Amino acid sequence: MTTPTNGDTVTIDYVLKRGDGEQVGTTAQSGPQDVQLGAGQIFPQIEAALTDMKVGDEQSVSIPCDSAFGQRQDALVVDIPRENLPPEPAPQPGMALQAQSPDGQPMTLYVVEVGETAVKADGNHPLAGEDLTFDITLRDIKQAA
Repeated sequence: MTTPTNGDTVTIDYVLKRGDGEQVGTTAQSGPQDVQLGAGQIFPQIEAALTDMKVGDEQSVSIPCDSAFGQRQDALVVDIPRENLPPEPAPQPGMALQAQSPDGQPMTLYVVEVGETAVKADGNHPLAGEDLTFDITLRDIKQAA
């Protein structure tokens, strides 16, 4: 059996867990994921692990928060006046809002609290500040042409 190399497309299943072991994502509902190695589609630590695996192999890959989504930044939690939001749909905790960062880049904010006059939104990735573990299973290798 062969192992995948840069340019190959691999099919993987994974279970994503926080550092405390809580499962926060999986391919169980969506089905296996195809990833082209070397295309920057997944964390480099996972790509490196996959290049040592054969079809059917399983491996756990730990990624510290600084190499995943970084530390949480309090400055990315902002209050948005309700009049600056469209009236519909009504804001709800967990709702994603699209905004522009000060440098003009698009960013996603997640509503964390809804008040009478303002909405508190968080621009941190939901997994910022978390060490992550991916339990991956290599299902298939499609070698690059």
